[in-house]
Amino acid sequence: MDNLVKILKDNKCKITPQRIAIYHAVRDSNDHPNAEAIYKKLAPTYPTISLATVYKSLELFAELKLIQVINIGENSFRYDSNTSCHPHVVCNQCQKVEDLDNEFFQHLSGRVESLSNYKITNQQLCFYGTCSDCPS
Repeated sequence: MDNLVKILKDNKCKITPQRIAIYHAVRDSNDHPNAEAIYKKLAPTYPTISLATVYKSLELFAELKLIQVINIGENSFRYDSNTSCHPHVVCNQCQKVEDLDNEFFQHLSGRVESLSNYKITNQQLCFYGTCSDCPS
C-alpha cells in the first residue's frame, strides 16, 4: 500500500479509502474483475461509493501503469494488476479470463518487429474458447 500511496502522491492524485480499496480489489483478485464486479464487492463496505468512482479510479490506475486493461471484446473491459505483457485466455460462454504462462510468447514481440518493421511498445494477446467449467 505504501507504494500505491507514494505513486498517487507523486502524481498529485487524491488518496481516498475508496480509491485504495478499488486498487486492492484488482490486486487481490485472480479473476480479472470488471468495474461492476469491483463495485458490487465494495458497495457493502463503502455505501457511498459509486460506479463512476470505480471507473474513474480504474482509468487513473491504468494511466499510472498500476494495472492493465484487458479488452475482451465489444467494449467489455477487465482489469489485471499484473502489468507485465502476458497473454490471456477468455471463455466465450462465462467470460472468465485467465492468465497464460508467457514462456511460449515472450519472443513474439521481437518476431513481429522483424516481420513488420514496427517498434513494438506493447502487446495484448487473448485466446478465446470454452473453459472446462462450461458446456461445449
